[in-house]
Amino acid sequence: MAETTTITRPAPIIEGSLTAFLKSIDKLGAGAVPAGFAGIDPSKYAPKIAAESQLQQDARTAAGGLGALTGPDAYKSFMSPYQQEVIDTTLSEFDRQQTIADTARRDQAIQAGAYGGGREGVLAAEAARGASANRANLQAQLLAQGFQQAQAAAAQDLAARQGLGQYQQSLGQAGQAQQQAILDAAAAAEREQQFQPFTQLGLIGQQLAQIQPGAFPTQTVGYAPPAAPASPLATALGVGTGVASIGSKLGLFG
Repeated sequence: MAETTTITRPAPIIEGSLTAFLKSIDKLGAGAVPAGFAGIDPSKYAPKIAAESQLQQDARTAAGGLGALTGPDAYKSFMSPYQQEVIDTTLSEFDRQQTIADTARRDQAIQAGAYGGGREGVLAAEAARGASANRANLQAQLLAQGFQQAQAAAAQDLAARQGLGQYQQSLGQAGQAQQQAILDAAAAAEREQQFQPFTQLGLIGQQLAQIQPGAFPTQTVGYAPPAAPASPLATALGVGTGVASIGSKLGLFG
């Protein structure tokens, strides 16, 4: 008994789209590329790192010279060029005042009739020693004041340079980040361009998959395979049977 196979096929318009879609996938899977598509080149969208900006390079170079501002001699370049003149003028005034004091003391000794005596000599020596100590202390104070001012100026300069370096570094990093964003965007665009045929087929496939059954008419085709040819034996037997039947009707076989 022959069997009949029934095939339900989509509408011709849908069947044509599906056929073209599957052929395109087969071509890409086999390595064939459509016209205008040179194949995927990963080097075109490989990650890239933005180079340092000039501000970052300048900040790093400047930071290398900050060590000179933290050493024991850092204050020297900030010493006032007029400090020695101030010290000399102050000490000169001290010496003048000391001379006046010595003259007054000598006049008192002369008036008292004690000038040149032992007691007056002791008092003069003690006064000279005290004056020398006071002069040395005054000079030391002036030097310390100049040193402290230079130290403060050096610290302010160091802080200002560090602040400027941080500001330059921040600006440089912002510029580098912007350049990195540009490189990333370009790589993403190139990657989309490289995968465009696959993306396009994916979108088409999604649209075809969303077509609901029954949205388009279908075709039902019945197919019955032909009967198998008879064997030579069956044919011979069939012929023999036919001859016997005819002979019987004609009375040839009794």
